[in-house]
This record gives sequence, C-alpha cells and structure tokens, in this order.
Amino acid sequence: MQDFWFYIKLGLNHVLDFAAYDHILFLAALALPFTFKSWKKVLLLATIFTLAHCFSLYLSVYEILVMDAGLIEFLIPVTILGTALFNLNFIKASTENKSILLHIFATAFFGLIHGFGFSNYFKMLMAEEENKLVPLLGFATGIEISQVFIVFFAMAITSIFLSVLKIKPSLFVIIGSILIILITIPMLIATFPW
Repeated sequence: MQDFWFYIKLGLNHVLDFAAYDHILFLAALALPFTFKSWKKVLLLATIFTLAHCFSLYLSVYEILVMDAGLIEFLIPVTILGTALFNLNFIKASTENKSILLHIFATAFFGLIHGFGFSNYFKMLMAEEENKLVPLLGFATGIEISQVFIVFFAMAITSIFLSVLKIKPSLFVIIGSILIILITIPMLIATFPW
C-alpha cells in the first residue's frame, strides 16, 4: 500500500509541477470556455485525459509502443495551441451547435502525447517493480485528483471574471485563449524538432 501512495503523490506532483507548466496550461485552456454549470463536462474531459495519459504509459512501460522523445516534446505545445485555437472557434458556435466532441478528441490526444512524454522517467521508476499495474493505478489516481483541482480552480477564476467583474464570456475566452497562445509560442519554438 505504501508504494500505491508513493505513485499517487508522483501523479499529484507530475501535474502540479509549476516548473513543467505545460500540463497546467493545457488544463487551463481546456477549462477556459466552461463554467460551474458545465462541471460534469469538465470532469469528463479531465477523466478522459487521465485514461489516455495512463494508456500511453501502459503502452510504453510494456514496450508495446515507444515514441521519439523530441517529437513528443514538440507535440505537447502543439496540443495546447490547438486547444486554445479551438476555444476561439467554440465561442462563435451557436448554443445548439456547441458539442464537446472536439474537446474530447483534443483531450485524449494530449493525454496520449503527455503520457509518452513522461514515459521514460516512469519506466526508470518502475524498473524494479514486478507488478506494474499498481503503480499505474496509483499514478492515475494522483493525476485525476490534481487535474480535478486545477479545472475547478480554473472554473472558479472564470466565475470571478464573469460574475464579479461582469466580463462577457466570449471576451473572457478570447483574452484567455490569446494569453495561452502567447505563452505557448516560445514552447513551440524551443521544442521544434527539425
């Protein structure tokens, strides 16, 4: 059980590591167009991310699929940029055409990519482990807890801007998405693989 708690803490620290803010930035982009009225959708997206992240770790740990680290490091900011750009399009859609299907695909893709980005370190940690399933489950639990915290925190900030400061939702999403894009551009340049 002690190992399980170790991997839960590892999952928490993995997401909440401000030095590696790409994870937090993606979750902020993901939650940006949603309010507490849509908390079930956001929780669904966070869970899809966790499942995809752990699936790619599973594929890597059991050496079913190993990805090029340089390409993965570039694709991580690509997914953040794509989510922010999608937000700009999402706010223009009419209410009846606002599907989260593209959010679901973006979230699953980012989860897979980010999982592969962490897989080398995770494989080193698990080198001595005979049972790899318990660490994966512990890590997934830590990721899920931290992601739920981040998306609910992001929705709380959204509520403050919309309710207290009376900013229009579309303006808030536009400004937030542009800020995320500006933060992501240097990441894209720094990780460009060719």
